[in-house]
Amino acid sequence: VRVSAKAVYSKYSIQPASPFDFGAIVKGTKKTQTVVLENKGTLNFKFRIHQAPKDAPALQRESSKQGESAPLATKRSMGRKSSALTQGHLSLGMFTVSPCSGSIAPWGQQKITVDCFAGKEGTCEKHIYFDITGR
Repeated sequence: VRVSAKAVYSKYSIQPASPFDFGAIVKGTKKTQTVVLENKGTLNFKFRIHQAPKDAPALQRESSKQGESAPLATKRSMGRKSSALTQGHLSLGMFTVSPCSGSIAPWGQQKITVDCFAGKEGTCEKHIYFDITGR
């Protein structure tokens, strides 16, 4: 009986690369950008998108050293400080990310929509992270 196995990590790409910027948006209007998460490996993987902790710059340096997921994007606009994960959407002030979790088959991809509703005047930055199983 011959037995063999191949140990691998999940391989993925995120486009566009971090950071991306919504630019100037007229107050009271909505702008949408799409991010594509692609599975470039031979295994299914699950992903989850969540808000970065308040100490994100320190976490970013640590995660790069430890091989963990890094922040996807820095977004600029003015927004509330609250965040909520409901029905596959992650709300971060003026930003809504969907879907914020799922599974991707080998060589498959998932389009993720980031909406920005410019409700208040000013500038704001938010960080979101992708958590990918087996990275």
